[in-house]
Amino acid sequence: MRPLPPPRTAMPLPALPAPLRTALLALAAAGLVLPWIWNIRWFLAGGSVAPQVFWPAAMANALTTAITLDVYLAAASFSLWVLWERRVRRPVLVVLACFGLGLAFALPLYLALRRADGTPVNG
Repeated sequence: MRPLPPPRTAMPLPALPAPLRTALLALAAAGLVLPWIWNIRWFLAGGSVAPQVFWPAAMANALTTAITLDVYLAAASFSLWVLWERRVRRPVLVVLACFGLGLAFALPLYLALRRADGTPVNG
């Protein structure tokens, strides 16, 4: 298998200060737990991720449509960046976490775990 080319970033990032890393990990934990409290309530009430159930509920009114589109477009942009930058091991897992568990979880987790020295992480 060929090695991956270097990441497409111009300069190394400064090392993350420990308090910032801790804050990002705390936000990732909150981004996992808090939305999933509501997701579990949705499933227990008979909700589903089946497209014929999920999309009508997600697009029920102008506000939920705007929020749904905003989050999915942000998640798509974030996922492209993660795959392009490659500063974490197995970036595809970050993308799967983004769409499977939530952007509010995957984004701060990615920021806390990305490599600061600018070198690609193979895998």
